Amino acid sequence: MTIPGLSAFYAGIVKRKNMLSVLMQCFSLTCLMTILWYTVGYSLSFSDAGNSIIGGLDKAFMAGITKASVWETIPEALWALYQMTFAIITPALMVGSFVERMKFNSVMWYCGLWMFAVYFPACHMVWGPDGFMAAKGVMDFAGGIVVHITAGIGALVGATVLGPRKENKMIAGNLVLTVLGTGMLWVGWFGFNAGSALAADGSAGMAMLVTHLSAATGAVTWMAIEWIKYGKPSGLGAITGMVAGLATITPASGSVGPAAALLVGLSGGVVCYFCTTYLKQKMRIDDSLDVFPVHGVGGIVGTLLAGVLVSSDLGIFSGNGLAEGMTIGSQLFIQAFGIVVVALFTFVLTFGLLKLVSALTGGIRVSAEEEQIGLDIVDHDEKGYSM
Repeated sequence: MTIPGLSAFYAGIVKRKNMLSVLMQCFSLTCLMTILWYTVGYSLSFSDAGNSIIGGLDKAFMAGITKASVWETIPEALWALYQMTFAIITPALMVGSFVERMKFNSVMWYCGLWMFAVYFPACHMVWGPDGFMAAKGVMDFAGGIVVHITAGIGALVGATVLGPRKENKMIAGNLVLTVLGTGMLWVGWFGFNAGSALAADGSAGMAMLVTHLSAATGAVTWMAIEWIKYGKPSGLGAITGMVAGLATITPASGSVGPAAALLVGLSGGVVCYFCTTYLKQKMRIDDSLDVFPVHGVGGIVGTLLAGVLVSSDLGIFSGNGLAEGMTIGSQLFIQAFGIVVVALFTFVLTFGLLKLVSALTGGIRVSAEEEQIGLDIVDHDEKGYSM
């Protein structure tokens, strides 16, 4: 999903003089997060030797993982690798909020430290064996909170601290590349959501089905809004709506049925569209590739809808059923509680980290002259395009 899907999706939207820089950021983060996950990330996220906020270090360097070790129903090596992909894509999502203006070394320092401050604790709290949010009954099947809300809030704070680009408008360098990358994301998302069932069974099949339905509905919804407002739909709008549908269904993909998936995709398409417009036109925040309004807001909407649509008393829209002793109201409250706690936690620590990294690297933003030249040359002394 991250390489090549997200990389191509992001790189095709930025100006040609910055395309290689985006590809390098996603590629390099994939490598860095792999090493961090192996050394301590897996242990801090899934060890039960710590506390309800963060795991211990007894699984550091993946100690104890052998061919024979098992996590629930699958080999632990497979589980560790699978969860590594979540850890990789989450900071890579944030790249979309600071493209074309953040120094490469600042990107690497910031994302690396952010994993320790935000991702590993959030992952442990929601998915860890003794996590604080898990004990409260928060539902997040495949990463609405852990991935999309943390990345979305991180992106919003990052874009605000950095400030807008000097040339603050969309000049897509290669939309064909973006569409191809989006297709890879769509297919990869099946593993993201269906894989969270940890088995090749009916739960995985249903998760895959509702993921596909929500993605398609989000795309059609976004296109319809543009068609009504502007007289024609855009390719960029269609693929953005698809990603909104995917982000919104992610936390609910293990809880809802096909009819509910249409509601989730529709909600994601509508809400994310208007949030995108509001953030750019009203708040003037240059979240360049719409990470917060698509992933952050989509994760919030999906997490809340999961608390409602999981109910088995909604007729055609019924889901898998609420946990024993829970009502729609109580589950919805727990979902909202999880969203607020993780969002505030992410907001505060992200802001502090950006200030720290700025001090460490002599400022996180390239100069106005370097921004004009383009980050391909400034950061890597190469060009994505020779002409």
